[in-house]
Amino acid sequence: MLAYILKRLLYAIPIALSVTAFSFILVYLAPGDPLNAIAPSDAPAEVIASLKAAYGLDKPVPVQYGLWLWRALHGDLGASIASGRPVVTEVLSAVSNTLVLAGVAGLLGVVLGCALGAVAGYRQGSWVDRVASALSVVGVSVPHYWLGLVLTIIFSVWLSWFPAMGAGPGGSAGWLWDYAHMRHLVLPAITLSVIPMGIITRTVRALVGDMLGQDFVIALRARGLNSRAIFRHVAKNTAPTVLAVAGLQIGYLMGGSILVETVFAWPGTGFLLNTAIFQRDMPLLQGTILVLCMFFVVLNLAVDIIQPLLDPRMGRNS
Repeated sequence: MLAYILKRLLYAIPIALSVTAFSFILVYLAPGDPLNAIAPSDAPAEVIASLKAAYGLDKPVPVQYGLWLWRALHGDLGASIASGRPVVTEVLSAVSNTLVLAGVAGLLGVVLGCALGAVAGYRQGSWVDRVASALSVVGVSVPHYWLGLVLTIIFSVWLSWFPAMGAGPGGSAGWLWDYAHMRHLVLPAITLSVIPMGIITRTVRALVGDMLGQDFVIALRARGLNSRAIFRHVAKNTAPTVLAVAGLQIGYLMGGSILVETVFAWPGTGFLLNTAIFQRDMPLLQGTILVLCMFFVVLNLAVDIIQPLLDPRMGRNS
């Protein structure tokens, strides 16, 4: 088991380095000049030169990447070109808000997906199976932004049940787990949970249906085990795959919530990323992409380590 964990940690190192290179080069190759956010197009040449020197844009690209990576390893992602504030401060504030939204949406999607998938797997061909399958298809087919707009129109404009924008009555600062703040969380969390719910429902349904036809389940029934005991065996054998799929979906929620956060003006990483793209704020864009990608790497590493705890055969075979 220890050798398996060390191997996974070693695998994560080159992936993390590749992520840093990808985060830097992708943003650097994007069209446009990042200095347009702070300098007019007719600014004198000496002003442009001094700004490039201040932000390190006058150096060769490999040197820029090396300096940026060295500072990032020490927790310094530079300063935002548009606002002048440290990128780390802005990204951490946005990450905390996104973690709240993605955590609640992920929990909702995983719980509903596992429940619907298990019921559909046990009742394949029944009306329950058809309803669960239809919900899963709708979940993976409906665009986030469209569903968010529809929910806003119905529950915010028509019924006035939930707020339409923001992360709380005081705006984006200081999330609290109270009624006033959680009312702002309902609509974006439901919107964001639909796709993982659909994917997990389909995955669990297929796994449970396949597992119920395995020889060991038939043998357990022949021995007289009740349905609850058989369900525990089925759940134990399907858990590693479900955990891997759920981990990927939660990672996607962290990085793929840009449209949902924009629709609901939720001050998370997606909203910050959207702002950085339109402002061509290269340091902020690089820092946000790096943090999101590293979160994905760490999440997948955690899933890889947890899986053998659920199924020791995975650790022995890897």
